[in-house]
Amino acid sequence: MFPIQDDAPRRGVPLATYLIIALNVAVFLVEISLPPPVLEKVVYYFGVVPARYTNPHFESQVLFPGLKYLAFLTCMFLHGGWVHLIGNMWTLWIFGDNVEDRMGSLRFVIFYLLCGFAASLFHIYMHPNSTVPTIGASGAISGVLGGYYVLFPLARIIVMVPVFIFPFFFEIPAVFYLAWWFFLQVFSGTLSVVQGQIVGGVAWWAHAGGFIAGLVLCRLFCWGRRQISYQDELSPWGIQALVYEKTNR
Repeated sequence: MFPIQDDAPRRGVPLATYLIIALNVAVFLVEISLPPPVLEKVVYYFGVVPARYTNPHFESQVLFPGLKYLAFLTCMFLHGGWVHLIGNMWTLWIFGDNVEDRMGSLRFVIFYLLCGFAASLFHIYMHPNSTVPTIGASGAISGVLGGYYVLFPLARIIVMVPVFIFPFFFEIPAVFYLAWWFFLQVFSGTLSVVQGQIVGGVAWWAHAGGFIAGLVLCRLFCWGRRQISYQDELSPWGIQALVYEKTNR
């Protein structure tokens, strides 16, 4: 199932979400301008390589130039191709604006980065001996999905399901879509542990770890913010309240 859009309204402009998307696109444009040997080094130096943190012998052999912990941040802005980038940014576009709306832009940025850090740590824990660099915003975006699960469980998600060459569109509650998504990450991650390698080149446990971090941290980052329920937002009274609040700030 591929998400197309949701029906949860927002109160303001999601500046942080736009900024994160713009940064990811800008970094990717720099990536594709690099010669392949240079790009390979960039991915290795600025991506998270689990063995780098668990095997001192491996780190001394590879001679990483002082980027050991900076990679937890930089890995979130690197992508392995157009499909990787577009898939991540599309998901962030759909779900990030609403979570940012509930938290505020500054809190959302901190929440996003912390979920990304947690995703990398969880990946290292599950694959401590891996020498494959992990890159991409999906761990942090998984945290956004976890936050959306907490804040908008009754929202409706339009998803596309391809059957052979024909796309079919369905509307399902966010709680079902995100629960299915999380189950898929855990199932695939379990296979990766059993097989001793990352299945399909995807860091499944990073996704699961980011999602769990989003579930845990979401309420903390919404603390003290005025909240309106999803049902109220969709009601005529709720829409009027949102307009009144926005115009009287």
